[in-house]
Amino acid sequence: MPALSAKTSPALTGNVTVPGDKSISHRALILGGVAVGRTEVTGLLEGEDVLHTAECMRRLGATVERLGPGHWQVDGVGVGGLIEPADILDMGNSGTGARLLMGLVAGHPVTAIFTGDASLNRRPMARVTDPLSRMGARFVGRAGGRLPLAVVGARAPMPIEYRLPVASAQVKSAILLAGLCAPGETTVIEPEPTRDHSERLLGHFGAEVRVVDGADGERRVTLRGQPELTAAPVVVPGDPSSAAFPVVAALIVPGSDVTVENVGLNPLRAGLFDTLIEMGADIAYLNRRVEGGEPVADLRVRHSALKGVTVPASRAPAMIDEYPVLAVAAAFAEGTTRMNGLAELRVKESDRLAAVAAGLAANGIAHEAGPDYLHVKGGAVAGGGTVATHLDHRIAMSFLVMGLAAGAPVTVDDVRMIDTSFPGFAAMMTGLGAVFS
Repeated sequence: MPALSAKTSPALTGNVTVPGDKSISHRALILGGVAVGRTEVTGLLEGEDVLHTAECMRRLGATVERLGPGHWQVDGVGVGGLIEPADILDMGNSGTGARLLMGLVAGHPVTAIFTGDASLNRRPMARVTDPLSRMGARFVGRAGGRLPLAVVGARAPMPIEYRLPVASAQVKSAILLAGLCAPGETTVIEPEPTRDHSERLLGHFGAEVRVVDGADGERRVTLRGQPELTAAPVVVPGDPSSAAFPVVAALIVPGSDVTVENVGLNPLRAGLFDTLIEMGADIAYLNRRVEGGEPVADLRVRHSALKGVTVPASRAPAMIDEYPVLAVAAAFAEGTTRMNGLAELRVKESDRLAAVAAGLAANGIAHEAGPDYLHVKGGAVAGGGTVATHLDHRIAMSFLVMGLAAGAPVTVDDVRMIDTSFPGFAAMMTGLGAVFS
């Protein structure tokens, strides 16, 4: 396994861009594949997760071609036009791609078999298969609804109203994608708002989507089924989850001054930046603009003296993927940072809560972890530990960032999976001045 160590680095300086938003990239390929006409996508993330989705859309009948770096075109088959794939749909490590495509297939009268790598095949899928079963699809898989799993799509999908037991953009999106082929209206009720890229892109392609916020914090998202989606260009902004790593690195390495350009600032994704600013981070939003229906800005980040804060559980959906790197920032902050509402971290690419806690312990950082919370006591970070990544790209990148400001090198045991979301991560960071070996 290729390990990598991060060492105490000089000040990080420069301007960088990060790969395109992974969530939007998946959805652009999927919705372009069931739109009528040719969709051009620029800024597409070309990580392994998204490439698996591209290949699976080809197997389902869409024409998906790469024209150049980040520049792709998709000739769609129209809603209801998927073909039965002749081969297994391999999703690699992508939980997003798997759950969204299971929803899309569930609404079509086709049968498809989904599989993934060892990590994905351990992740629970019942949270998606339960509501999709109510719409008429059938599923045959391993215990707990785990992959490999056969999806037998509904011949006459039924619209449903479904209340999510746990806030999840992936489950919401799977239901809405299945609802494309159902008559009438499909409604998902969220206990609290989650990232809304699916709703924005569905509207961008011509679907009728209504979003109603309740006084109690709930959100109702309703899709009118059987629309004719029309091809539309998609500009994918930089992924805020990827921007998190150079941002936190610049905050904790003394003397740093880094600008991360073209970062998506969807308010349902920007919870990390809000939290870091509360902690005292010097983050300036420059050149604010809207691209492809998404708010975007350049982030100028300078080394800052951070202080511990309490992060409310209600913010978790807006930053669920960023808690590992927030824990790294918290390790360098004065005082204790308390993070709550983290149960969802236990069913990510790894049990991220356990993996983060183990990584903190390996590097001498005082902390307390519970079923759905993590408290990190900040201060001088000794470093010197080796972190087990459990095939999780965000664990690997987070602890490499830690090593850049720790007293001794921090080693992660495997970096192969970083390409799933952030191809070129090490090269970008070394270009800013980071020291890896």
